[in-house]
Amino acid sequence: MQFLKRLCTFALIMMENLTGEIHRPGRIEVVCGSMFSGKTEELIRRMRRAKFAKQKVEIFKPSIDTRYSDIEVVSHDQTSIKSTPVDTSSSILLLSSDIDVVGIDEAQFLDDGLVDVCNELANRGVRVIIAGLDMDFKGNPFGPMPALCAIADEVTKVHAICVRCGALAYLSHRLVHNDKQVLLGEKMEYEPLCRDCYQKAIKEESNK
Repeated sequence: MQFLKRLCTFALIMMENLTGEIHRPGRIEVVCGSMFSGKTEELIRRMRRAKFAKQKVEIFKPSIDTRYSDIEVVSHDQTSIKSTPVDTSSSILLLSSDIDVVGIDEAQFLDDGLVDVCNELANRGVRVIIAGLDMDFKGNPFGPMPALCAIADEVTKVHAICVRCGALAYLSHRLVHNDKQVLLGEKMEYEPLCRDCYQKAIKEESNK
């Protein structure tokens, strides 16, 4: 009898969860933070829930991001989901007809037109989920991300752990000497640092 009660409770919770996914109106959700903070994992989790709820989903990523795969969005822990690479934000609009949920990974690498694209999709009733770096390796706002955070219905800031002291990470510190804003890389090129450790790292580098 107790088992049946638990089973019924579980079924009700699942129905409530699915109803919540199915009936979400057009909206913009942004997941931002430093590298290694779990942004892509969260994007994939939300997209899979929407797919489980029988919604039509499509996920896009910048075509320049080929670190793990040319056609998949892949997190640092190797969780993956099939995606469509695009060169410009306008392509997302063209490829999103008859889609309920649009996911966009590494949004900081796309052009500023992404803001208008996401607004138009949301106004059509599409749920748009965006993941990206809010700051570059110098701590400056990165690409269209600040504007996307401003127009979003919901912003989730996730944090990595500072590799030097264990506090919440503030940004991605670049370990290689390269001043280009866009430089694809992983743990050999970047490390997550808190604000204090980042300031110390910059001071150490300037003294070399």
